Amino acid sequence: MALLSLNSVLNTAAAVLLAVLILLGMITVHEFGHYLAGKALRFKINEFAIGFGPALYKRTGKKSGEVFSVRALPLGGYCAFEGEDGVKPLESGRYTNRLKYKTFNEHPPWQRIIVLLAGALMNYITAVIIITASFLCFGQMALQVNGVVYTDVYTQANSFVDGDVILQAEGRDIYLTSDLLALLYGKKEGDTAAFTVARSGGTETVYVTLRRDCDFENSSEVSKLWSALGIDTEVRQDGNAYWTVGVTNYRFGFFKSAGRAVSYSFKIAGTIFKVLGELLTGSLGLDAVGGPVTTIMLTSQIASQGVQSFLEIAAYIGVNLAVFNLLPIPALDGSKIVFCIIEWIFKKPVPRKVEAAIHAAGFVAILVFAVLVDILQFV
Repeated sequence: MALLSLNSVLNTAAAVLLAVLILLGMITVHEFGHYLAGKALRFKINEFAIGFGPALYKRTGKKSGEVFSVRALPLGGYCAFEGEDGVKPLESGRYTNRLKYKTFNEHPPWQRIIVLLAGALMNYITAVIIITASFLCFGQMALQVNGVVYTDVYTQANSFVDGDVILQAEGRDIYLTSDLLALLYGKKEGDTAAFTVARSGGTETVYVTLRRDCDFENSSEVSKLWSALGIDTEVRQDGNAYWTVGVTNYRFGFFKSAGRAVSYSFKIAGTIFKVLGELLTGSLGLDAVGGPVTTIMLTSQIASQGVQSFLEIAAYIGVNLAVFNLLPIPALDGSKIVFCIIEWIFKKPVPRKVEAAIHAAGFVAILVFAVLVDILQFV
């Protein structure tokens, strides 16, 4: 018993470590995007840090004066540009490698916008590369029907068949469950929906008669979706009912896999915007989302299931970071871009101290929100 408990603890610790490494890797990629754009446009960079907190390792470039550091808390990182926070440096216009540099706010707004966008762009490009590699090595993870309820009215002629892999619905490629929710939304009981499925080594078009109204209130109502499609439930020993829909790998050709990888990344981004919209309208509760602790827990569970799952969740987090950082929320890159656009249009910046105060307040608000949604997951 003690040995089993120790193994369980070690497995959990390894899974959590894997999740932390994924998050740290994607944050580092994000900051590296800022770094590359800053170097290309001759911004003065004071430090590139992996992690937060006390420095475990530091190295200073002899020519550039840039500090590279690895820090104790592996849940973040930063690329520190001189003068970025609105504090005027003691000296500007110095020379590095014989090239005159400017502090962050001395550069024109359009250059600052490029640097701010570069982090999200790097996350997105990395995510697409990861998705493409996953699709080529393992195939796309597709929904597979493993159990269908038949009646005198709903037969194999107008329903799915066990083993069907759903590739398209209503002429649109299917990547996520949310795609089905969106495509079938508003249809009524008795309506017919066209699906392209992989069956018996080939592909077929099947016309499924819906068994209930598709009046989904939000993106979490998948039980209504499966019920409308006639998907059976499977009762486990714990007494809970599970819908018999699984996931399988379906391989496409090289170029189609690459194209679908890009489309899949757009689908993930669209899902994020949809969830944010549902949160703002109140159709989805705060208990449906999670903060850092919940993210690490879910990431560890998924990433530990195998290499493909590891790649899938890494790509998902990459797209999430890209989208979230471009939102116009104080302290995020999107908000800083808004301030740059205001300066560009009006030829005069918002007072730097005011901007810095707004970003500081936004940072605190984000921390409070993250803690709140994590607490809601455990109460």
